[in-house]
Amino acid sequence: MVNFGRILTAMITPFDTEGRVDYAIAEKLAIHLADNGSDTLVVCGTTGESPTLSWDEEFELFRVIQSAVAGKAKVMAGTGSNSTQEAIAATQKAQALGLDGSLQVVPYYNKPPQDGLYQHFRAIAEAAPDLPIMLYNVPGRTSQNLLPETVARLAEISNIVAIKEASGNLDQVSQVRRLTPPEFLIYSGDDSLTLPILAVGGCGVVSVASHVAGNQLQQMIQAFERGNTTVARDLHIQLLPLCKALFLTTNPILVKAAMRLMGWEVGSCRLPLGEAPESLVTELKQVLHDLHLL
Repeated sequence: MVNFGRILTAMITPFDTEGRVDYAIAEKLAIHLADNGSDTLVVCGTTGESPTLSWDEEFELFRVIQSAVAGKAKVMAGTGSNSTQEAIAATQKAQALGLDGSLQVVPYYNKPPQDGLYQHFRAIAEAAPDLPIMLYNVPGRTSQNLLPETVARLAEISNIVAIKEASGNLDQVSQVRRLTPPEFLIYSGDDSLTLPILAVGGCGVVSVASHVAGNQLQQMIQAFERGNTTVARDLHIQLLPLCKALFLTTNPILVKAAMRLMGWEVGSCRLPLGEAPESLVTELKQVLHDLHLL
């Protein structure tokens, strides 16, 4: 049975002052995350600014981070695309590198129907049969919702083992849990919904907030698993302002700002995202102070 752990950090991509990928900082950050609550690092997802990375940059990041956290954390590659053939080629390369999994986002912009989504993900899974695959449903970014009935069909494919559910709809997550076998893993795709999704059968979170509060998120999930629901609830309430502050504008603008406030030279986001507004950085800084993270 595949086990990605509880906290999967959707890792940012550091850039230098010239806007180039800073692989040395990426290596240090990966080790830091693995030492502070992250069980798996999701590399080159949306939080990693995959739309503005070249495939060469992405594959070098996979290689560098895999080497950095060997024996400490698993590495999942963001190799999805709205082109099935492109996703297959990238996923096969991730399999050849010996990575631990692949995150496959619902194709964006071209809005496939449900059967098209099924055929897309099945083709990728069959092309890389030794690589565990996590589906990624985020209709707010893709404009298409991967329905629970389609997820259930996909869960019958042996190496499609998990879903990152970022629809924000607990009824939908509950329906996914009802229709899929117990070993099919459901991860929250929203930090603020981690605890509610655990309550309806989830097992963890693909997290942005874990960059700055990975240990606290681990404590919350472990408390829930031990039956200490009051402790889990209190940690959820404590972390809620951070989970909300990081998304006051488009992710990953503010998590990068948070990391810079904490002393990490990760640079800004590449265009078209750009810099964090100063007013939001001030608000974020107060939240970090309140949580004793600065």
